[in-house]
Amino acid sequence: MELPRLGLGTWELRGDECTRIVRMALELGYKHIDTAHIYQNHSAIHKALKEFDRKKIYLTSKIAVEEQVDPQAIENSVQKACDQALKELGVSYLDLYLIHAPDRKFPLDQIFRSMEKLVEQGKVRKLGVSNYTIHHLEDLRKAGCTPFANQVEFHPLLNQKELLDYCRAHHIELISFRSFGKGKLLAAEPLFGQIGAKYRKSGAQVILRWLVQKQISVIPKASSEKHLKENAEIFDFALTETEMSQLDRLHQNKRFCRPDNPEYSY
Repeated sequence: MELPRLGLGTWELRGDECTRIVRMALELGYKHIDTAHIYQNHSAIHKALKEFDRKKIYLTSKIAVEEQVDPQAIENSVQKACDQALKELGVSYLDLYLIHAPDRKFPLDQIFRSMEKLVEQGKVRKLGVSNYTIHHLEDLRKAGCTPFANQVEFHPLLNQKELLDYCRAHHIELISFRSFGKGKLLAAEPLFGQIGAKYRKSGAQVILRWLVQKQISVIPKASSEKHLKENAEIFDFALTETEMSQLDRLHQNKRFCRPDNPEYSY
């Protein structure tokens, strides 16, 4: 499968609620489910996945370097982490496996090379990274490693154009998380609602449409059928060039998700 433009983020979804939401999303036609070791919801997602055809689902997880990689035994610890994810999710492979964050205290290029062996073994289809800036990606590229995707915070108030251009130039897919800024974007900027009114769409749908028109995949979290449906109904309208430019100009370099670790070096 190719990376779907729309997926479901599962951060903070756990237990029966997580199972219910993932099942509902798949029933509504979602193809991409995004999770991570630190979300602690692999097993809950498994309960929903087993009711559907695995081959029609794009499944992403992320390895937590700080918690799961032993610098003295990188390959073994990477293998162990992946095997744990596969077991908990009840699947034989992941479509995409990401390094969750670029902690420079760890040999990130060596970790990525160890992950490449997972691809050779058929446990993972594609490899990627998350929270990587251009200089983190450059470090990987100089080591001969090119990730398939980079998952980062990206929305109109954090329009990372230089990063997007870099990823395009090096054939790296960009995936947006925290697309609504923890829900604060809609309250902070009336333009989303103003544009949405023209198309009988919500401000949230305008934000998601802005992203997919930039050919950025999105993984918004939802906790109700209403929001799952709303997030999916973004492919029946298109923003004009003027509206895209208006939204581009909202950039404030505003982050709503900043890791505490200074090694991430934003």
